Amino acid sequence: MKKRYSLFVELVQNAKVYVLASLVLFITACTKEEKLRPNILWITFEDTSPQFLGVYGNQDARTPTMDKLANGGVRFTNAFSTGTVCSPSRTAIITGVKTYKTGTGNHRSDIEMPSYIKGFPAYLQEAGYYTSNNKKTDYNVKDEERFIAEAWDESSSKAGWWNRGTGQPFFSVFNFTESHQSRTMTESFEWYKGNILANLDEEEIIKDDEFEMPPFYHDSPEMRKQFARVYNALRLTDKKIAQLLQRLKDDGLMDETIIFFYADHGEGMPRGKTNGINYGYRVPFVIWFPEKYKELSPWGTEVVTNELVDFTDLAPTLISLVGGQVPEHLTGRILLGEGRQKPTDHLVISSDRSDNGIDMVRTVTDGRYVYSRNFMPYMPELKYIRYMEIGEIKQQMRQDYKAGILDSLQNSLFERRPPVFLFDLESDPWETQNLANNPDYKEILDKMDAQLRDEVLQSKDIMFLPEYELNLVKKAVAPYEYRLDGTKYPIAEIYKVASLSGYQNSKVAEKQITYLKDENKIVRYWAAMGLRSQSTQIMQKYASDIRDAMDDDYAPVSVIASAIAYQQFKDAKAKQLLQSYCLGDNLDLALMAVNFLLYVDEKEAFIETIKLAHDKEGRSYDVKAACMDFLGSLDLVPNNTNYRQ
Repeated sequence: MKKRYSLFVELVQNAKVYVLASLVLFITACTKEEKLRPNILWITFEDTSPQFLGVYGNQDARTPTMDKLANGGVRFTNAFSTGTVCSPSRTAIITGVKTYKTGTGNHRSDIEMPSYIKGFPAYLQEAGYYTSNNKKTDYNVKDEERFIAEAWDESSSKAGWWNRGTGQPFFSVFNFTESHQSRTMTESFEWYKGNILANLDEEEIIKDDEFEMPPFYHDSPEMRKQFARVYNALRLTDKKIAQLLQRLKDDGLMDETIIFFYADHGEGMPRGKTNGINYGYRVPFVIWFPEKYKELSPWGTEVVTNELVDFTDLAPTLISLVGGQVPEHLTGRILLGEGRQKPTDHLVISSDRSDNGIDMVRTVTDGRYVYSRNFMPYMPELKYIRYMEIGEIKQQMRQDYKAGILDSLQNSLFERRPPVFLFDLESDPWETQNLANNPDYKEILDKMDAQLRDEVLQSKDIMFLPEYELNLVKKAVAPYEYRLDGTKYPIAEIYKVASLSGYQNSKVAEKQITYLKDENKIVRYWAAMGLRSQSTQIMQKYASDIRDAMDDDYAPVSVIASAIAYQQFKDAKAKQLLQSYCLGDNLDLALMAVNFLLYVDEKEAFIETIKLAHDKEGRSYDVKAACMDFLGSLDLVPNNTNYRQ
């Protein structure tokens, strides 16, 4: 009996220990879960390079709210957008995938996504978070409304943390448009006065003579009048952000909320937005931690870090932070918390079509050096994009160029690009000296060229398809999955030819002519595209090859060959083919044809064709805008907001 009693006592004691241990584990787990469930506030603003914020060293800027938040948080000096215009950038953010994998690099495109790629806030919802977006989306995905509904509990101008459930953690995004390109250059100066300056007190306004002009802009009263818009738009943005932060404080949430603030891509003024250089990619980026969550910062607080960051790091970081499982297709870095991954030594980022401005640039950066590969360098940095052409500052720049009053750097923005840019931002922050042909930098150039090649081949960059082909592919399969089929998409073969594009010499041209007869239509496309950048002298011996290519059964090759034949040989058949493509029903081919005609020497023969193409029923904005650029370039229509498309 005594033995049984002792056994009973032992069991009870063990049970107490088990219950106590379980209770400790439960409390620990709850505490850990609580620590990993901070509120998260994203403040995004538009079209801004860090050079124009006070906290990034601009003594002329007046951005006290952003400066204070940055000084109290972690300020990143090497943060980059994945694109140079809003919709590709925002698509990379919401999907967490590079646009050159999903095929979403072209502005305002609607690309099919695999079912397993969804807006990353959906994973935060699974972890119990309330997700709200106020309010910009601009995602390059098919069925955008469904995509938005799956990602956000609410996405509207009224959305905010205030609509969540009691005690529910939130992820809330607020986008401020006051610094958008429309405010700083596209809308008229009168509009700017009524919508930006009218909302600033007199002492808040930055005057025309109170800042330094970047060296690639002509320093004149006319240009200063326009460029002051950047500073004043940011001053108003700063005031709006202050109002949002005050509401967070008034709601008693400042101590419970981690704050991210950043721009969606680089500066909206000419040479920045839409242009694949540092000025178009690099963004201000700050993470602010309240005292309660400071341990989550691997950098500490009130610090500056030069760690490399791009927008595909955001989705896995937030999913990991809230305790979710990061999906395999999200390959960006986890930046903070227990799942933090080691920093990278370089980034690969991209710039493709913006509105009617067809282009393709791939960029590698280690933070100090920026290597940009221009695959269509026959177009200048200040290429024709209607939304920019109607801006008064762009008109002023073109007038100054025609008047011959610009210096060599300023003139170069209107001239064909080299195949490669290489800039040392440590000594040349405004990217004024291209080092690509400097033998002292050959090792750096070769290293970055190899890094680009490795990424193109590993990621199977789907944007090496012309948009015409991409839009055919997406009807049957998501481009993200199509690229994985090496038979249908032999990226190594394609890149071998594309990597020649832009280099001007006889040996390269000879190879391109050979590839112009390849069995693979995309190989032929890149052979033709490369030949468009060859000189007139080199092309004379290949006139018959180009004329044969005009009859290629792959339409994009025919368009390019016709553009070459018209520019180089004034070929009558080429003229007829280009007119046909401009007036044809396929919008991608029409845009290609009109865009090529923007860069020929003798445009007058196509005036009536372009007028008809513009007025044809069913034309897209991009085609109509390209037609307006063509007519505007000949002073046949005004370049203002009334003639946007």
